[in-house]
Amino acid sequence: MCGIVGVIGRNNAADCLLDGLRRLEYRGYDSAGIATLVGHAIHRRRASGKISQLAKRLHAEPLEGTIGIGHTRWATHGVPNESNAHPHANEKVAVVHNGIIENFQELRAELEGKGHTFASDTDTEVVVHLIAQYLNEGLEPEKSVQRAIGRLDGAFALAILIADQPDVLYGARKGSPLAVGYGSGEMYLGSDAMALAPMTNQITYLEDGDWAAITKDKVVIHARDGHVVERAIKQTAVSGAMIGKGEYRHFMLKEIYEQPQVLGDTLRTLFNPVERSLTLPDMPFDLAKINRVTIVGCGTAYLAGLVGKYWIERLARVEVDADVGSEYRYREPPLTKGGLGIFISQSGETADTLAPLKYCKSQGQHIISVVNVPESAIARESDAVLPTHAGPEIGVASTKAFTTQLMVLASFAIVMARARGAIDAKAEARLSTALTEVPSRCAEVLAADAHIAKIAEEIAQARDVLYLGRGSSFPLALEGALKLKEISYIHAEGYAAGEMKHGPIALIDEHVPVVVIAPTDSLFDKSLSNIEQVVARGGRVILISDEEGCRRAGKNAAHTICIPKVDPFVAPILSAIPIQLLAYHTAVLKGTDVDQPRNLAKSVTVE
Repeated sequence: MCGIVGVIGRNNAADCLLDGLRRLEYRGYDSAGIATLVGHAIHRRRASGKISQLAKRLHAEPLEGTIGIGHTRWATHGVPNESNAHPHANEKVAVVHNGIIENFQELRAELEGKGHTFASDTDTEVVVHLIAQYLNEGLEPEKSVQRAIGRLDGAFALAILIADQPDVLYGARKGSPLAVGYGSGEMYLGSDAMALAPMTNQITYLEDGDWAAITKDKVVIHARDGHVVERAIKQTAVSGAMIGKGEYRHFMLKEIYEQPQVLGDTLRTLFNPVERSLTLPDMPFDLAKINRVTIVGCGTAYLAGLVGKYWIERLARVEVDADVGSEYRYREPPLTKGGLGIFISQSGETADTLAPLKYCKSQGQHIISVVNVPESAIARESDAVLPTHAGPEIGVASTKAFTTQLMVLASFAIVMARARGAIDAKAEARLSTALTEVPSRCAEVLAADAHIAKIAEEIAQARDVLYLGRGSSFPLALEGALKLKEISYIHAEGYAAGEMKHGPIALIDEHVPVVVIAPTDSLFDKSLSNIEQVVARGGRVILISDEEGCRRAGKNAAHTICIPKVDPFVAPILSAIPIQLLAYHTAVLKGTDVDQPRNLAKSVTVE
């Protein structure tokens, strides 16, 4: 997870920023940088590698100034270097950024046409030049910031310095979190409370669409429509050993809300925004020559792999087996040398996944791991690692780890398909663009949280719940049922919707809610038929679909949860969020221990 910290006040900004960046090291990163204002001039220091490298640079070339911004970043693609590290700046504006600017290409082309020269291949740099362009046109700094933010599509958090306004620090958020901290004669900006501790425990969390103008004594917050608003100041307590829950009641809810940011962080490590293409880390084998793929995981990681099976088979046209680690290790299936094994684990220490990995290695398989901890045992045993940049996940029930696993697997499917010649460059660009839209669309789904909480009141009264889905939505039905079981202790089952008439239909009556996950893809009409069959037997349907699907279902759905219309390829990532929120709010109503449900552990390291 990329990290942001900013400060304006009385003391040396660089020292404060460096301390804040060190507190963000838990997120993972491969470059860091700081910019300050001295008079009306922007000064920067950036370095690839660890923050210790940046500290050495600052020791050799100190930065003055009492206002500044800092950033820890995962490289967009390829080897991280200084030119792609944040902050990005010209002589007028400096910016640090978490997230993805979806309309980066259009804005860059427009700005290049007006004479702007870009020094990096990141999407972030367009924000620098867009604000500078409005300043060049004579707009005041605040208006320039407001107008630029209004033109950005995507999910983002921004911290901004303007050279001609050395007494104001700007912040803005859409999807990605951002907090303002209050000090004595000093104000702060950070990705979360960890970035700002121990500088302050007085925090205001900006709401989605907010932007703020911060001086050393106060903050003026504007809502999306530009009107000045008041946001509550909260007291927070965090320690260096644990991430605080911030404004959230539970870690699980916090981690659900972090998904727009971590999905963007994960995609940025794989996506080249200039070429609109995806690049994987170097691999000691040729994807074009792989003729069979085996995907192994446990629990939610297995279900992510099951979605990956649909994607890889459909796009790359290669046969894929997806299996549960605890079963695979004892089947000892025959494997043809030169195949590929993909092993998925949040912790990278899952015993029932590590054992099949070692078996596959013994059978001459190439090994890729999809893990959230690159130094883990599974990662060390792999030929190549595809990290999920979810940051620490404290809640036992996986949320952001699951969706970042999906982001990685979707990216892998596209790259493999292109390597095998199963799709052309045009299809790659279309699918890659669909992925870039996911973080901001996820932020839109989160806006339905209160609506989903109301629906959970009905789920909480049930003894049994069915989840149905077709195609790549079938694994989401399994995941929805798993989440509900894990944290609310309500019995739930997920089924392929076409299997409903082969048994589960016998359970349906007015007391069994049926959650149907059905975006308007090529299988929607069949899912609609299943909905009608449920209603005919007195069942109450909770439909998760896009606006068109919700409209077509009409009164057959007792409740609808509308997700944004996206390419069907990426719909499973968006569908994950409503099922997470539905389980979460049901568990809260049931009074269970949401973050540490009974009998479960975060990482299963023994059989």
